Amino acid sequence: MKQLRWLLEFFIIIILCLPFALLPLPLAVWTGGLSGRLLFLLWGSRRRIAVQNIRLSVECGALKIGASPEAVAKESFINLGKSMAELAKIYYGFGDRIFDHIEVVGKEHFQKAQGKGQGILMIGGHCGNWELAALTFGVKVGHGAGVAREQNNPYLNSMLEKVRLRYGNELIYKKGAIKRILSIMKKNGVVGILMDQAVLKDEGCLIDFLGRKAWTTKSTALIARKTGAAILPAFIHRHVKGHVLTICPEVPLSSEVNAEKAVELDTAACNATIEKYIREHPGEWLWMHRRWKRASQEYS
Repeated sequence: MKQLRWLLEFFIIIILCLPFALLPLPLAVWTGGLSGRLLFLLWGSRRRIAVQNIRLSVECGALKIGASPEAVAKESFINLGKSMAELAKIYYGFGDRIFDHIEVVGKEHFQKAQGKGQGILMIGGHCGNWELAALTFGVKVGHGAGVAREQNNPYLNSMLEKVRLRYGNELIYKKGAIKRILSIMKKNGVVGILMDQAVLKDEGCLIDFLGRKAWTTKSTALIARKTGAAILPAFIHRHVKGHVLTICPEVPLSSEVNAEKAVELDTAACNATIEKYIREHPGEWLWMHRRWKRASQEYS
């Protein structure tokens, strides 16, 4: 029964994605945005989470927005719809034009880090079209490996794999990921990690994020300290002509002598780069994610 449900879900998504793939790019993106508006209206549970997350960040003074929390949440849903339309075109093999309209800024930071010869940890979050950011890196900067969670539905997982591997990148699933990442660092390779997901207590540090405590993965800091790998933030945002992918300067590691405190400080520094993006592009972050779950009772 489960296999049948998975297969049905897969075919529904394939059918829904096909019109976006066949439409001209500007119309596909516009229609994707319209779908995002509709999703905002219909997906009440996630809409409420998004609005509440934005409101709390504003109320504690960590975020300033020029519109209401509801308007920013709607923009976030619209961005998600546009992103899905772009990925649909890539999945069906019509995505090359998308990359023609992406500007890459900060390649010199990547080249400098690569010159150190100890590997690079590219960090980011669910910002802009984050899947497109990884693909753009493979097309315009250099091939790397991305850490991802395997989908429960194997058919949907296979679909995502097809997109993620299309332009030469490698995929690392979270189970057993550390060993593979360490191996790549030894070869001066590149691994991408999204750091804005809530993790379990034993996997992270309780760090301030947009004014509230949030469990944040400490694996990035631990790997960087063990291997000497450079930590480079990279983010994509929408531009009038397409997208801009920005590779930021290396995040310096703390000189703190206490190992546990040093990892906490490094994790906070990584978090700060994501906060900066969200403050600059509040409507392009995935506010519907329950980023602060489990943290409130730990901090009370």
